Amino acid sequence: MGVEHTAKSFKSGNSVAIRIPAALGVEPDREWIVEEKDGDLVLRPKPKAKRKFNIEKVRGCAIGSGLKRIEPEDRVFEYRPLPWENPEWRAKHMPDE
Repeated sequence: MGVEHTAKSFKSGNSVAIRIPAALGVEPDREWIVEEKDGDLVLRPKPKAKRKFNIEKVRGCAIGSGLKRIEPEDRVFEYRPLPWENPEWRAKHMPDE
């Protein structure tokens, strides 16, 4: 085993918290998985979230590739009937109206 440290529990709001000694090198603001196994508490660091894709790094890549912006006149869509425009559908699915 490693070096043993003493930690003290205390009330924090509606929870109980345990101060982790700095000597253990635990980074602040990290999320942890806490599990009880055979009467012992087991702490495991929660995997860090994957980095989100940063569009700013690739935004300019389309320039020179032949792609062009869609013009407002090209953004026209053909009408299609929507289910909630049908009175029978509305009566069945939205009776309180």
